[in-house]
Amino acid sequence: MGNIINTWPECAAQLVGVAAGRISADTVILGGKVANVHTREVLRWDIAISAGRFAYVGPDASHCIRPETEVLRTEGFIIPGLCDGHMHVESGMLTPAEFARAVIPHGTTTMFTDPHEIANVMGLAGVKLMHDEGLMQPVNIFTQMPSCAPSAPGLETTGFEISAEDVAEAMAWPGVIGLGEMMNFPGVINGDPQMLAEMAATVRAGKTIGGHYASPDLGPAFHAYAAGGPADDHEGTCEVDAVMRVRQGMRSMLRLGSAWYDVETQITAITERGLDSRNFILCTDDCHSGTLVNDGHMNRVVRHAIACGCDPMVALQMATINTASHFGLERELGSIAPGRRADLIFTSDLTTLPIERVMSRGKTVALNGEITTDCPHVVWPEAARQTVRMGADKTASEFTIVAPEGARSVDVRVIGVIENQAPTKALEATLPVRDGCVVAQGDICQIALVERHRASGLVSNAFVSGFGYRGNMAVASTVAHDSHHMIIVGTCHENMALAANCLSEVGGGVTVWKDGIQRALVELPIAGLMSDAPAATVAAKADLMVQAMADCGCMFNNAYMQHSLLALVVIPELRISDLGLVDVTKFEITPVVKGA
Repeated sequence: MGNIINTWPECAAQLVGVAAGRISADTVILGGKVANVHTREVLRWDIAISAGRFAYVGPDASHCIRPETEVLRTEGFIIPGLCDGHMHVESGMLTPAEFARAVIPHGTTTMFTDPHEIANVMGLAGVKLMHDEGLMQPVNIFTQMPSCAPSAPGLETTGFEISAEDVAEAMAWPGVIGLGEMMNFPGVINGDPQMLAEMAATVRAGKTIGGHYASPDLGPAFHAYAAGGPADDHEGTCEVDAVMRVRQGMRSMLRLGSAWYDVETQITAITERGLDSRNFILCTDDCHSGTLVNDGHMNRVVRHAIACGCDPMVALQMATINTASHFGLERELGSIAPGRRADLIFTSDLTTLPIERVMSRGKTVALNGEITTDCPHVVWPEAARQTVRMGADKTASEFTIVAPEGARSVDVRVIGVIENQAPTKALEATLPVRDGCVVAQGDICQIALVERHRASGLVSNAFVSGFGYRGNMAVASTVAHDSHHMIIVGTCHENMALAANCLSEVGGGVTVWKDGIQRALVELPIAGLMSDAPAATVAAKADLMVQAMADCGCMFNNAYMQHSLLALVVIPELRISDLGLVDVTKFEITPVVKGA
């Protein structure tokens, strides 16, 4: 692929020659205050770059300069390019090329991506497309081979399934750095042969197993999961979660996404308990395009960690060298040191972190918030654009929940949404019955999952609370982690049907309807997950979507992220799948109407 950098051994003679002063550097940076993340020092050092790598980092690089050398000067700080230790490109609603275009001006130069969203829709072929486009970018995009499609076998139906053989095949691809988050933690704990085979193939390839232990149980079950081999985990939500993971030799990944605010509650393990910060990593997990364009990416996470009391240099380590070391790339990236890829940022302040210049592999790729490089696309095949197959148009009657005969009210199970967190609550409520059907009322809305991979016509219905919607409305999305059917939340069956039929017609995306009128639409034609339009275009539509949700009564921060995760049947407590309502504490299908 076009942007693969030469290896260190291939460049060694040239790097030595530059550092010794025998050969001219391509670029020399003079006068900067270099953040050394190996020693946690700030040093008034010069930098010489050759062949896309750092050749000399020290007090005086004048001996590396010849007439042909580009010389840059700064009085500010120079920090390593930022690394995202765990993320999903698809959550940005963008293809890898457009995601890269969005985050490069924010200083992200390395991403460790798990394309398990597209794996659920298109299988290994979709993963390969994401992987290939990632390798074409001017920054570093490493792929973690998805491990769990479906995330919980028997509780959901995906478009495709990933096998242990698929994992073993992908481990030989260039740019595959390890296994994506092992979400099927009950499978690991119970010794599921496929989960163990996937992890074994990863270890045999000398690569890293990503973790995902979404349970508050830190007893023998957690220890059994750790024994299986996952090397990190990003599902912690409180200090004890972070502490227990690092005590077991795992890296604790603290995430700040569009809606996941898990840094503040866990970083006290460092700031107050004084644990060794080298075992902690910052990541985003899920950021939609509006967050990327308007608020930032890993620079936003580092700033947030600092605002939560973390020393700026420690926070920087958690977004650079700690991440690189975790994936076995400490000698390749994550710091400003000889031989490493020349990925760096100019900034005038280590706390507020303005991103003034971004360099990747020795080339300037962004200046003062504007990208200065190309981000190439693969040609996405027609099969990737024809993935929404829900069958016949939906009608209002398909979203009704029938009550037991003769009942005037019923006790029901309700999914309780928690702002800024991925877990849900298992709630109960008593709802009235009208014309033989259960009627949502108050803060309780209806939620439906429409099967969209095989045109089966299946619709699962349940109840959800917390969004605050009012009036006649519906929000529908073909982004519905992880099986990515179509998920709809609404107060009105007619609007729910309109929203479903709209997404079927446009080939996927997110739409908001109110009083029979479409108020917002974000088209996501690639796998029903992504757009290959520019990030700013998609972000503008996403902003209208957020505003339309607010106009329907929802005051949550980035409620769309909560919406899209309501089908993720590996995060407690209640979720919905194409097979029904799922009790994730028991990993079983449970009836919506109690006693039914």
